[in-house]
Amino acid sequence: MRTWAGVVCVAFVVDTFSRRVVGWSAATVKETVFVLDAPEMALRQRDRDQHPLRPGELIHRSDAGSQVREFPARRPSGDRRHCRFHRIGGRRLRLMESTIGLFKTELIKPRRPWRTLSDVELATAEYVDWYNHR
Repeated sequence: MRTWAGVVCVAFVVDTFSRRVVGWSAATVKETVFVLDAPEMALRQRDRDQHPLRPGELIHRSDAGSQVREFPARRPSGDRRHCRFHRIGGRRLRLMESTIGLFKTELIKPRRPWRTLSDVELATAEYVDWYNHR
């Protein structure tokens, strides 16, 4: 989305069982680190909830395009868990597209123009809380 300070990109991770947004990230650049921040948040959330990740349970989709398909084999920390996020399709992809579509329709478009990345991050955190609990 466009802001007064430049373009801001947002990525989400949705738990396919609960349909909750369990990870998200916003940034002004489309770098791999931005795309991986959302899955890292999701993994931390799963660990806090004492539900360790099993393959296929979390789906990652972002408008960052090629970054979704270009996960490095290993992050600098040596953590390989994020590599499970890049294979998506079918109904799961539609779930992600509908989640992102709702985000844009219910939050982004009605409240523009956006000023800064911080404004988008704060509004996204509030929206994710509303989306998950209300």
